Formats: sequence, C-alpha cells, structure tokens
Amino acid sequence: MPGRLPVSADFPSTVKLAIVPPPNTDKPTNALILLHGLGDGHESFAQLGKQMNLPETVCIAIRGPKALLDLEGAHWGDDIIFDSSNGGLDADSGLRESTELIKLLIDDVLIAKCGYTHREVLILAYGQGGMVGLSTALALPQSSNDPTPRELGGVISIGGPLPSEAPAALITKCKNPVLVCGGSSASAVTSTAEEKLKRNFEHIEIKRYRRSGDGMPSNRDEMMPIMQFLARRLKSTKGVPEGSIEVS
Repeated sequence: MPGRLPVSADFPSTVKLAIVPPPNTDKPTNALILLHGLGDGHESFAQLGKQMNLPETVCIAIRGPKALLDLEGAHWGDDIIFDSSNGGLDADSGLRESTELIKLLIDDVLIAKCGYTHREVLILAYGQGGMVGLSTALALPQSSNDPTPRELGGVISIGGPLPSEAPAALITKCKNPVLVCGGSSASAVTSTAEEKLKRNFEHIEIKRYRRSGDGMPSNRDEMMPIMQFLARRLKSTKGVPEGSIEVS
C-alpha cells in the first residue's frame, strides 16, 4: 500500500516546510525530501519540486533549522564558522543536530505516521543540505540483523561532500544508493572528498559538470544524471493490482 500524503500537522511545529503533492492526483508512492544550501530557504526547493513534476512522488522541502545571522536565509550547521581562507561561511560546521532532525522526520513522520518504507524515501539536496542528506544516510541503522532494512531509496547531493565528522571509512559500506554531482573544478567535491565517499558507500556515482563550480544544474545535460537516477529509484504502483506484494 502506498503511503498517504503528508500534511503540515504531521511534522513538529518548529519545522518550516512546504509540501508539493504528486501531479495529476497521483497517489504518493514516494516521498522526496528536498534540502537547500547554506543561506537559502525551502521556498526555492519547493518550486524545484513543482518543476520536476515527478509522478507518484510527494516533495517535501524543509527549511534549515537555524537562521543565518540577521539575514533571511537559513543553515543546517550546529554552529556558524567562518572560513579563514576566504572570509565566507564554512558549510562544514557540525551537522549532527540537522542529521538527527532529518532522521527523525523520516522515522517518526514519513514511516510511522504516513506509512512509507525507507525504500520509498529519497533525498535531493544542495551544498550544505547535501552534506546533511549524506550524513543522514550513514546515520540510519545498517545492521544486517535489523528485520526492517533502513536503506533509503537514494540520496542525491549536488555540491555537497560528506562532512568532516563522518567516518573516514566504513568496514561494511552503507548500501544506500548515492549520486553526487559537482563541478569539473573549484568543487567542494574534491578528489579527497570523492575517495571518502567511495570508502563509505557501496553504490556511489560521481557526475562532473563540464564547468567550474557546484551550482545547481543549469541545463538539460547537467540535470540528466539526476533525472536518470530518480527514474531508476522511484517506485511506481501504476498498473499494479491492488494488494500485490513486491518480491525482491
């Protein structure tokens, strides 16, 4: 049975978010969590969810839990740290609280209240939000003795590596499928960050833009790997008789 459409009242009152229902009155078979970058807000990612128009997928754009100084934007860090090399804000500023928040929203809201499985929950995120998404995937229990697997449908991080507080390597790699996109140069997804990702995730794709920098996809070629990943990982019940059981 597909999960039900989440409503704002399902979530803690302290969490600011926007819910984008599936198109064409589809039943929500999948839940896609959207996490913005440092200094942005959830509104732009709610618009992204509308533009992607993914079938059978409810998009939930979540705002970072902390205000960014006296600016309008928000951030995901435990602290605000300035990068001494350029005077800007450091995205890698401790993400434990935000990781626990997203984990709680998945387990206590989407799973427990709305009836989704972990396999039906995906994360698409940018920059600092991408770091939180990857960290959340690692934070979910990976024990083979767990009778209910807690592997997400997938995590897409645009310009966000694993945070420094993440393990250098896992003996048993996380099985969550991951796609990480970044610039061909001047990217936060450095060769060192790429190696760390490969030491932690069993199923990892790295896609590089033909341009410098880690901005959001700006054309069809840059968006294509993301849409292909989603096409492989999103589940569908269209054409499946009611009461059918998935056999894996």
